[in-house]
Amino acid sequence: MYRRLSSILFPFMTLLFIGAVYWGYQEQQEKNSILIKAENQYQRAFHNLTYNVEQLHQQLGTTLAVNSKSQGYHRKGLVNVWRLTSQAQNEISQLPVSLIPISKADDFLSRIANFSYKTSVRDLTKHPLTTDEFKTLQTLYTNSEDISKQLTSMQKDVLNNRLRWMDVETTLASTQENSGNSIIDGFKSVDDKVGKYPEINWGPSVSSMYQKRSFKTLGGNMVTAEEIKQKAATFTDARPEDIKVVENAQGTEYASFTATVYESNKDNKLQMDFTQKGGQLILFMNSRDIGAKKVDMNKAKAAADSFLNKHGFEGMKAISYDPHDKTGAFTYVSEQDGVLIYPDKLSVKVALDRGDVVGLQANEYVYEHHTRKLPSPTLTRVEAAKALNPEMKVTSEQLALIKNDLGEEVLCYEFSGKINGSLYRIYINAETGIEESIEEMSPYDKKAASDK
Repeated sequence: MYRRLSSILFPFMTLLFIGAVYWGYQEQQEKNSILIKAENQYQRAFHNLTYNVEQLHQQLGTTLAVNSKSQGYHRKGLVNVWRLTSQAQNEISQLPVSLIPISKADDFLSRIANFSYKTSVRDLTKHPLTTDEFKTLQTLYTNSEDISKQLTSMQKDVLNNRLRWMDVETTLASTQENSGNSIIDGFKSVDDKVGKYPEINWGPSVSSMYQKRSFKTLGGNMVTAEEIKQKAATFTDARPEDIKVVENAQGTEYASFTATVYESNKDNKLQMDFTQKGGQLILFMNSRDIGAKKVDMNKAKAAADSFLNKHGFEGMKAISYDPHDKTGAFTYVSEQDGVLIYPDKLSVKVALDRGDVVGLQANEYVYEHHTRKLPSPTLTRVEAAKALNPEMKVTSEQLALIKNDLGEEVLCYEFSGKINGSLYRIYINAETGIEESIEEMSPYDKKAASDK
C-alpha cells in the first residue's frame, strides 16, 4: 500500500518542486528586469542632467558675450536658458530625489527657469535687460560653471567605478544614511554649495513667486480661540457648546484656527478655518452625505450668490462653473467700478441634491482683496479689439484686472467669444494692446458668467 501511494505521490511532488523552482526563477527574472530598467532610467537621467547643466553654463556665457543692445539674441538666449533648466529639472525628477539631498539645487534651477522665462517674455525692445539683470546673469554663469564641474566629476566616478544607482536607493532606503556612497556624497556636496551661494537679485517678479503668504499682511487684530468659536457659531447658527476650536501652527506666522461643529443628532460635521490675524474665514466644508442630483445649475448659482452675500462676500461675479456628479463648483472674482478683479478669487461648492453650499475656498480672496486704484485704459475697446483674430465672434467684452506672466497686475479688455468651434476668453492689455492671456471656456463657464 505504501509502495503504491509513494509511486503516485513521488511524481506529483516532483512536478510541484520543479514548478516551484521554475516559478521562482521566473519571479527572479522579472525582478531583475525591473531593476535593470530602473537602473537604466537613473543612469540616463543623471548623464542627461550633467549634459544639460553644462549646456546651460555655455548658453549663459554666449548670452552675456553679445552686445548689450542685442535684444533679439538676448531673447533667444534666455529662451534657451529656460529650456535647458526645464530639461534639467525634468531629469532631477527622474532621480530618487526623495532619498538624494538635492532640494537646494533643484530650487536654484527653478529660479533660473523662472527668471529666464519672465525676462524673455517681455518686450526687450522697450524694456531691455537692466544692469542688475546683467549682474544676475553673470552670477548665474559663474555658479552654473561650479555646478557643472562637480556633476562632471561625479559622472567620471560613476563611469570609472561602475557605480549603480540601485545600490544608492537600496542603501538609503534601509539606513537613511549616506554610508560614504560617492553618488550621495557628490549630490550632498552640490546641494550644500548651492545653499551657501550669496543671495541673488532675481527681481521682484521672480522673488514674489517664492514669497510665502503671511498672515502678517492681513489687517485686523489677533483673535482668540473663544472669538473664533463665536464667529463659527454666527456663521453656522450652531450652539457654541457644539463647536471645538484648535489652533494650527501655534507660535508661527502661519498660525490659524480650525473650528469644527458637531451637529446634534447628525453624523456629519462642519469645519471652518480662520486666520489668527483678523479672524477671516478662508475655508468652509460640510461633510454631509450628498444624494442624487435634483438641482440644476441656475438654482445652484442662486444658492451660491445668496451664500456669499449673506456672509459678507459682496460684489462678487461668477466666472466659471465646474460640474461634478453630485456637486457643482463656481469660481467668483470681485468687481470694482465695473472691472473684474481676477486676483480676488474664491470658489463655492454647492450640493446638487438640496442646493445648499457645502464648501468655500477663499484663501486667495482673503490675501489679495483690497480697494485698488485702477488705471484708466489708454486704448478704446475698438482699438484693443484689433489684436483679436478677425474670425473670432465676440459675444461679450469688459474690463478686467489680471496678473500677467511677470506677476504684475495689468488692466485688460476681456473679450469672450467663439473661434474654431471653441469658446475662449482673450485678455488684451488696455495700455499696450498686446495679448496678455488666453483661456478656453466651457459652455458652463459662459452660462455661469452670464447675468441672465
